[in-house]
Amino acid sequence: MPWARTDSMSERLKFIATYLEYEACFTDLCRDFGISRKTGYKWVRRYEAGGPSALDERSRAPRDHPNAVGDDVVEAIVALRHKHPRWGPRKLKVVLARKWAQSEVPAASTIGDILHRKGLVRSRRRIRRNSTYREALRHYSGPNAVWCADYKGHFAIGRRRCHPLTISDGFSRYLLGCRALRRPVHRYTRDFFEAVFREYGLPQAIRTDNGPPFSTLALAGLSRLSVWWIRLGIRPERIMPGRPDQNGRHERMHSTLKAETAKPPRSSFGAQQRAFDHFRLEFNHERPHEALDQQVPASLYRPSLRRYPSYLPQLEYPARFETRLVYPNGVFSFFNMTQWYASVCLAGERVGLEPCDDGRWRVHYGFVPIGMLDLRRALDRRERKFGELIPILRQSHRRRRPPYGR
Repeated sequence: MPWARTDSMSERLKFIATYLEYEACFTDLCRDFGISRKTGYKWVRRYEAGGPSALDERSRAPRDHPNAVGDDVVEAIVALRHKHPRWGPRKLKVVLARKWAQSEVPAASTIGDILHRKGLVRSRRRIRRNSTYREALRHYSGPNAVWCADYKGHFAIGRRRCHPLTISDGFSRYLLGCRALRRPVHRYTRDFFEAVFREYGLPQAIRTDNGPPFSTLALAGLSRLSVWWIRLGIRPERIMPGRPDQNGRHERMHSTLKAETAKPPRSSFGAQQRAFDHFRLEFNHERPHEALDQQVPASLYRPSLRRYPSYLPQLEYPARFETRLVYPNGVFSFFNMTQWYASVCLAGERVGLEPCDDGRWRVHYGFVPIGMLDLRRALDRRERKFGELIPILRQSHRRRRPPYGR
């Protein structure tokens, strides 16, 4: 039987003290302490050999292992890692196989464990990624069906960095705008899009990558810029991470733009913007495009019939939807006293809640679904937390408040 549920060391010392003080039957002594005679004799032998310190628990791990990696191999792995700090276990294994026999070279996983024990592996920083865009990307069915937008890689102009922002029509390849910006932030991006909207109208969708200011870590990847687009009736589309080919037409234009305007960069932002304007005029009206059967993009593009409104329209939801206002801290109230976090990007906006089955509600912002609420789980969590207080809260919530003055 095991030791009593106290400190094991204290029980062993008490057992030895009783054994030394009294000359009782050893079998009865072991029975009183709830251990076997074999266990009792083991601790007596340890005490006689090493004193009280010998009563500590010893490791049961084997002292040696027939498949353990030799010290010379470990030293070779550590030395090779110091020589090539960025090489991983698989590369180190290949190099070691050139010097050692195949049977002596450990597996890549074992090499990785050795590097961890020696402190030669730096833990990677966890990267939070945006929510994946789950809807199918639209086809380039006609002018203004899908616009493509992106920031071209920044480069130096004097002591500052230039961040070119480009917008093109996916169907005709027409370059709608190219602006040399000092920072890729929301304010400058919105001002440029607003100027393009006023000149060419509104598209059906805008396709971008997952970087700021087009997308954030919020629900559905919403950002302040995409919230503005949704208010205008424009669907924000985002390519898959690591898939620039999904916006390949725009990326191919970037390659030509960089070769003709940024190699080398101009001496000032004004000169760089003039180079962009000249390139845009030539690209749209003079340069034949092979994908357009050697036509110029201007021959296929027409401005949108959807004009930029003078005021930002309010979103409308179906009659079966519940609507809630998002507070400045990004939360909205729903289902008694429960608060749900949406995003600070939606502060001051109204979200729509569509009833589904089993007490769940799908949350929409305009025509974009952004999440799901499960009220049953929320109620279970509240009951576990507050217990008997829940019925009281329900009754108080159902009572009608008396009119003011009574």
